Order: sequence, then C-alpha cells, then structure tokens
Amino acid sequence: MLVLNKRIKELRKSKNLTQKQFAEILDVQISSVKKFENGTRRPVLDKLIVIADYFHVSLDYLVGRTENSEVNQ
Repeated sequence: MLVLNKRIKELRKSKNLTQKQFAEILDVQISSVKKFENGTRRPVLDKLIVIADYFHVSLDYLVGRTENSEVNQ
C-alpha cells in the first residue's frame, strides 16, 4: 500500500494538481484524495483505472508491481 499512496501523490504533484483539482477529476471528495495519499484508504478499481489513464501509467506501476510506468498496448 505504501507504494500506491506514494505514487498517487507523486503523479498528482507531477501535473501540479491540487488535491481539490484531483478530487474533481476522480469525482470524489477531497477527503478521499487525502486518504488515498496518506494510505488510510485505497481507491476502488474504477478509480484506479481513471488514475492510470489520466497519468498514462499502468495499473501495475500504480500498485508497485513494476517500476516501468509504460502502458502496454
């Protein structure tokens, strides 16, 4: 879980998004984004897919199964 919350936060910051802006993209409350980033809550699968698609990374990268962020198409 540590990898997931760290990567979500890093990816958000890499696009200079505030937590509020990111919450709007995900269609969740800002408190959910805060919990995703501090590791007290995990995004559900459909939100993980939105995150991966938005940042053009693979789900495996998000959850720490690989260091390669590229999406295989």
